[in-house]
Amino acid sequence: MLIRLLRTFLVRYKRELTFVVVLQTIQAVATLYLPSLSAHIIDRGILLGDNEYIWRTGLEMLGITLIQVVAATAAVYFGARAAMGFGRDVRAGLFHQVTGYSAREVAELGGPPSLITRITNDVQQVQMFVVMVCTIFIAAPITCIGGIAMALREDVGLSWVLTVSIPVLVGGMTLVVSRMIPQFRRMQELIDRVNQVLREQITGIRVVRAFVREPQERARFAKANDDLTATALRAGQLQAFMFPIVVIVLNMSSIAVLWIGADRIESGAMQPGSLIAFLNYLTQILIAVMMATFIGAMAPRAAVCAERILEVLDLSTSVVPSPTPVTEMELAGTLELDQVGFHYPGADEPVLTGITLTARPGMTTAIIGSTGSGKTTLLNLIPRLFDATSGALRVNGVDVRDLDPETLWSRIGLVPQKPYLFTGTIASNLRFAHPEATDEELWEALEIAQARDFVSGLPEGLDSPVRQGGTNLSGGQRQRLAIARALVRKPEIYLFDDSFSALDLATDARLRAALVPYTADATVVVVAQRVSTIIDADQILVLEDGHVVGLGSHDQLLGECETYREIVDSQMGVEDAA
Repeated sequence: MLIRLLRTFLVRYKRELTFVVVLQTIQAVATLYLPSLSAHIIDRGILLGDNEYIWRTGLEMLGITLIQVVAATAAVYFGARAAMGFGRDVRAGLFHQVTGYSAREVAELGGPPSLITRITNDVQQVQMFVVMVCTIFIAAPITCIGGIAMALREDVGLSWVLTVSIPVLVGGMTLVVSRMIPQFRRMQELIDRVNQVLREQITGIRVVRAFVREPQERARFAKANDDLTATALRAGQLQAFMFPIVVIVLNMSSIAVLWIGADRIESGAMQPGSLIAFLNYLTQILIAVMMATFIGAMAPRAAVCAERILEVLDLSTSVVPSPTPVTEMELAGTLELDQVGFHYPGADEPVLTGITLTARPGMTTAIIGSTGSGKTTLLNLIPRLFDATSGALRVNGVDVRDLDPETLWSRIGLVPQKPYLFTGTIASNLRFAHPEATDEELWEALEIAQARDFVSGLPEGLDSPVRQGGTNLSGGQRQRLAIARALVRKPEIYLFDDSFSALDLATDARLRAALVPYTADATVVVVAQRVSTIIDADQILVLEDGHVVGLGSHDQLLGECETYREIVDSQMGVEDAA
């Protein structure tokens, strides 16, 4: 999975990666050449008292060191550019993929907390792995192989130290890394869990306080936090074994080299400079092995993160665009549902069954029913937030599955059940639906949505700041701004999903009265719980357990639909309604 992700997103940075390989090779060769020059200084300069040779070779070493520093710096620069670009591209790919998902795919992947973790933390882990590979790992095999060759060139008799120390170091590191893999996989899952608990507590802070659940919620977060900490500690403890293993192997190997090398120098089979050079090469080789293994220790976590990233990138949306989308339509504002049904994956019963309905411009269609009857699900089928699992849903005479998504969405103005505002200003939120809208058009929409008074009363008016989610506004204010946002678009079809629930009866009545002339040429579909909101609708669809049990005007349904009569009676009394 990791290799596949890297191959997919790093291919566009071939030039930078080529520079990294070339520069790291230059740096490694320069590093390997320095111990040999040190040996020459000892054997040919110090022992023979040749100061001129010492100065000449020392200047040569200084020049090589300068080349080494420049190559290493440039390699880090190009490696960082490739890694940062890789991270940017992966995040962009994930964002593009996620924005095309329906709620079905979001839930399948663990919801918003998991997706946020994948786009941020998971990408960061893989990006850090790419940085380490570019800056350290590429030079490691060159140093290791070249170091072995140079060490043997200095003295073959000490080669058995390498044949023992390298396998011991690799074996010890591999054992540690193999035990770290499951810990890293568990860590990513626990990060998801911490994000989920934290998100729930921040979003529902008022509910937590209202029911005095702070101790229980603190305990729940502490449990998730402690689990993550414990897993991270286990991974850290395993990782802590890596450095001592390297130090032990390096020191034992150095002792062996000095012990045996002293005998070889005494016998005349080896020069002192060669012993120092061999010791330096041994250190370089073992450090290269250690660094390669260290990168190997990062690979399992990066692989887990890559697996989670590709899980998002590979998951196709259930709302698939048509290969030959329709972009032009002869009709305007018509909505037809023909035996529409919807069934959630894995559910025992369908949410909607056999829904048939026709709505035309100038008509207001209301949908009412008990909680869980499928009202919101039905409304979400119209803009293709879900796809109907049976039947056909047509907008302007064309099946929504054949329409170009942009064309479909441009015809619809949706006010969701939970109004959401974005960080910015009131004006930027209203222009979310129509970026070219003038201030006059914004004020007109606010007037109809009964929001002009409170907006004009703010010190900065349309430029008043809005926090994420509109948390600095009341529920009624958010709802009216969401309605105004849909009005600014002036679509052919308005979808109001219980959009008046936070309004008092007087404001609700004024808003509905103001909407009538403004939406006279559009199709209006209203989902509501209050009968007073839909009493004047041209047709009312009554749902019960996903089935249509009534369709007609208010007066017709009072006489024909028992479910509707029960709803009316529970809210306002049949006599008052009549």
